[in-house]
Amino acid sequence: MTSQIPVKQIDPANDTSNNNKSRTVDLYASRKKIYVKEVKGIFQRIRTVSLWALMGMYFLFCWVTFDGQPLIYFDLPGREFHLFGGTFYPKDFILLSGMLIISAFGLFFITTLFGRVWCGYTCPQTVWTFIFMWVEERIEGSRNKRMKLDKSPNSAEKVAKKSAKHAVWLLIAFATGLTFVGYFYPVRELSVDLFTLQANGWAYFWVGFFTVATYMNAGWMREQVCLYMCPYARFQSVMLDEDTRVVSYDPHRGEPRGHRKKSVTPEEAGLGDCIDCGMCVQVCPTGIDIRDGLQYECIGCALCIDACDEVMEKMDYPKGLIRYATEHELEGKPSKLLRPRTFGYGVVLLLMIAAMVFTLLTRVPAQLDVLRDRGALYRMNGQGLIENSYTVKLVNMTEVPQTFELSVSGLETLTIVDNKEIEVAAGANRTVPTVVEASPAAIDQSNNTIEFRAASKSDETLVLEVESRFVGPER
Repeated sequence: MTSQIPVKQIDPANDTSNNNKSRTVDLYASRKKIYVKEVKGIFQRIRTVSLWALMGMYFLFCWVTFDGQPLIYFDLPGREFHLFGGTFYPKDFILLSGMLIISAFGLFFITTLFGRVWCGYTCPQTVWTFIFMWVEERIEGSRNKRMKLDKSPNSAEKVAKKSAKHAVWLLIAFATGLTFVGYFYPVRELSVDLFTLQANGWAYFWVGFFTVATYMNAGWMREQVCLYMCPYARFQSVMLDEDTRVVSYDPHRGEPRGHRKKSVTPEEAGLGDCIDCGMCVQVCPTGIDIRDGLQYECIGCALCIDACDEVMEKMDYPKGLIRYATEHELEGKPSKLLRPRTFGYGVVLLLMIAAMVFTLLTRVPAQLDVLRDRGALYRMNGQGLIENSYTVKLVNMTEVPQTFELSVSGLETLTIVDNKEIEVAAGANRTVPTVVEASPAAIDQSNNTIEFRAASKSDETLVLEVESRFVGPER
């Protein structure tokens, strides 16, 4: 025989007792500091090479000169952009658009093949974060020492280490800000003007802004930038599929996981190859456990691969428990390298690169514009010739002054009255009025097509041609 206990029904809307008090639920967990353990391996060596290469280019390119011009320099007041020996102007904005499109499709193409390798090896946030972590490791010690130091009470040693770490961080951040502004303000002048208090206020503002931004992003926020601020982490899933090769844990080989001695084989222990050491979690810069499957927080840095391979080597197990693999590969199915999506991105990428190369190779470093005076149709001069007035604009995008010889063709007896030679300074433009005349006998109709030609006297390859109209009386 069983007894039943009556349960009183309570209406939450009318209940005023203490049993129905409202409770506050935290929807956002506070951040837990991640202590990344240093690890060595093939992927870490690859990242070290890419880090040194990227940092070397960033810090050196603004100092290198080519033909008297900085290798990379964006002269915003002068509206000139110097890139690797070439000078570009706002009219070349289409080239910037092409470069951005190429970068975007290159990122999409690589992502469909290898996931977020951009984030793991070349993203500026990753590069500077790894530099700051390296400094932290050298000053405060290993992961366990850093954890112990943070939990310990304030002491002279703790204050000294923390102060030294933040001082080095700020120095790196200042060098970063100075270099960035140096691409828009001649860096040699900027370095002198800053310390002699001769720079303008904007220079101080932007150097300070990028110093603080670098210090905060790489030193304090770190993985928070990747998790909450970077949009790439959110839309990457659209570009991934079952054949994308990403950092993966092989559960068929690793499960069930468990501790065991080196002398005990997995078969004897009844376990998989994973010894549940947690090394993959300790080295992850975003603090995830790759064994839980692919997560948007994973930046593809492969530190967990290096850490796991090191453990597998010590246990005399085959490497590759954590590796770059596709979902199909983990399920024992064949993987495809080229898929419709990958092929589409690749084709668009190649077409854009070809179009960009063609544009650069055929780009003429000068421009000719001719605008006919619309205020009058034509006029008859004292010699009985028909005259039309024009405004000629020449843009010299070369590094040296140019003298252009102006001529016109399209009708017999067609000649330029004045401004037959136009001098244009390097990187400048010049607008001049000119008059074209022709004999009435050579004009068959009221509206005639003519062609202006501007040829450089010092560069035979620099020839510009543009069509215009010549208006006269109709016979």
